[in-house]
Amino acid sequence: MEKLLVRAVRGEDVERPPVWLMRQAGRHIPEYREIREEYSFLEAIKTPEVAERITLLPWERYRPDGVVMFSDILTVLEPLGFDYRIESGVGPVIEDPFEGPGDVPEEYAPIGDELDYVGALLDRLDRSVGDETSLIGFAGGPFTLASYIVAGGSSRHDEIRQLRARHPEAFAALLDVIADAVLDSLRYQVDHGADVVQLFDTYAGELAPADYREFLQPLHRRICAGVDAPVILFVRNMAGRLDALADADPNAVSLDWTVDIADARDELGDVAVQGNMDPQYLFGDESFVRAEAERVIEAAGPRGHVLNLGHGVHADTPVESVRAFVETAKNWEYES
Repeated sequence: MEKLLVRAVRGEDVERPPVWLMRQAGRHIPEYREIREEYSFLEAIKTPEVAERITLLPWERYRPDGVVMFSDILTVLEPLGFDYRIESGVGPVIEDPFEGPGDVPEEYAPIGDELDYVGALLDRLDRSVGDETSLIGFAGGPFTLASYIVAGGSSRHDEIRQLRARHPEAFAALLDVIADAVLDSLRYQVDHGADVVQLFDTYAGELAPADYREFLQPLHRRICAGVDAPVILFVRNMAGRLDALADADPNAVSLDWTVDIADARDELGDVAVQGNMDPQYLFGDESFVRAEAERVIEAAGPRGHVLNLGHGVHADTPVESVRAFVETAKNWEYES
């Protein structure tokens, strides 16, 4: 039988909702902070044995139904020829950012050569826990990665929308080549053991609805169709237009906390859903966390739901709250 998470993402019958959390291996776990005292962020993700240790921290503590590889959405920028660094208190900084239409890459380097450390990490995870839980790979989406490239780092996404207005052909070409690299990256991850992959086009909700459908939805559809594994699509701020995500044909749509999950089920039809408890709710006491997790599970219904948050775990989240969240799903039993 397929793993629980895989079956749920495909919309198949399951005995309970699978559960994992975005950023579950991050700074809320004390051992993570200890490891990071020895390694910078980029050193950690590019050293497979270190990245494996970090990836397995939540597995050792909570036994979720998926372990998401410790990596970063920006890794795909490397084969595209854009170097980046992570500055404390600032975030990502692109070393040589996009300056105009002439900077659209015409091609990208082989994914296996540039991102071999990602494959090595997944190989290690497949050997260590691949039979016991689902391995989750991921990549940043075309619009989100383009936003970083054009802004030179974190931004309000104004710059990328200005590019769309001033140079729509370059905007489309940039998204297109990024989408190809992202697709190859996800395929590479599946080849190295990923059971499920998530496409984080987090900022795509900043696009006007017509622009999403014209420029980005075809790329999301191409990526979802091109991966030989279940695909979860995550875009924030899409309340009221989830049908646009459904039309991209992912196996599941990951919902932020601003969406009513019961309404989303009606809007999305047969597409599975993931989410969507507010990450800030994990700062409540354990009884509150359990009650809110139960509310989400009940609202989502018994088929095609993965319990998760509406975004990533915050750094100072109590581990007891995360444990309560995970245990709520693991102790749930759907009525037959």
